[in-house]
Amino acid sequence: MAITIEQVEHIARLAKLEFTPEEKERFTRELNRILEYVEKLNELDTSNVEPLSHTTEITNVMRSDRVTGSLPLEEVLKNAPSRQGNFFKVPKVVK
Repeated sequence: MAITIEQVEHIARLAKLEFTPEEKERFTRELNRILEYVEKLNELDTSNVEPLSHTTEITNVMRSDRVTGSLPLEEVLKNAPSRQGNFFKVPKVVK
């Protein structure tokens, strides 16, 4: 499947990009070279290869989820630049 200049123009319109005619030609050639390279993967015999979800055998290491006590309120708020009662006071960000 070869990429045409019309397809490059279509993609450019979707991405709201503007290209010169020379750039369109160059991108057409480059995209076709990329597709040719990827097409080489079809030459590989993968009949005895199991599908993978990841390339490595690493699994997530999770800590146990257990309830612990929280910090004292005064310690939490001691470095707050501004506070209002038991809360952090921050500048308004929504109009």
